[in-house]
Amino acid sequence: MRTLLFAACTLLSATALAQNNGQMKPEETEVWEPVPKVITPGTEVLTAPSDAIILFNGKNLDNWEAEKGGPAQWEVKNDIMTVVKGTGVIKTKQQFEDFQLHIEWRTPAEVKGESQGRGNSGIFMQEYYELQVLDNYNNRTYSNGQAGSFYKQRIPLVNACKKPGEWQTYDVIWTAPRFNEDGSLKSPARATVLQNGVLVQNNVELDGSTQYIGKPSYVKHGPKSIALQDHGNPVSYRNIWIRSL
Repeated sequence: MRTLLFAACTLLSATALAQNNGQMKPEETEVWEPVPKVITPGTEVLTAPSDAIILFNGKNLDNWEAEKGGPAQWEVKNDIMTVVKGTGVIKTKQQFEDFQLHIEWRTPAEVKGESQGRGNSGIFMQEYYELQVLDNYNNRTYSNGQAGSFYKQRIPLVNACKKPGEWQTYDVIWTAPRFNEDGSLKSPARATVLQNGVLVQNNVELDGSTQYIGKPSYVKHGPKSIALQDHGNPVSYRNIWIRSL
């Protein structure tokens, strides 16, 4: 859990996190009920349309960089990128506001750990808002922290996870938050998410940036990167593309 705290916190406002740290424990924002119903997804995979920006072509990480700048250090092999433990968060060099995102991910076939320690990574919309990546095939964790959730904010409608080692997809329609000149929130972020072709988030409204400890809150920002989390597990990604809306 400490690794998750480090990776998530680096993407958040230091001020907002400091306000929460001394007041709450991480367990206080874990929601265990209801448990999303388990279903079996289909097998179709989407290829990129003609107007998409290819974020990962399977050959290199030229479109990505380390969180604090410099080359991304994840492994690229056989048209796949894989988390290298300890190398940290990577993010796109290009920044986005409203978009359609397609991304495919795979947790390790060899199961190690349980709950949040099993096949953990995350996809951050605009660096602040985490769509959880986790192996939740016969693996119970808190419902607002499982695959398909917006971490500690929105429970997925169903558990559409495939078996460990199988490729899974997220398709995200993202509407960025808007802010007034004084930094106050004008309109919140909204998202629709399909996991493996199954609706798991239906035009949900987010309460703010992802927090491991404490309640979410908004910090004024404009276009930001897509970020992928290093949580210490060798989670893999491929076929990543985006369309600005």
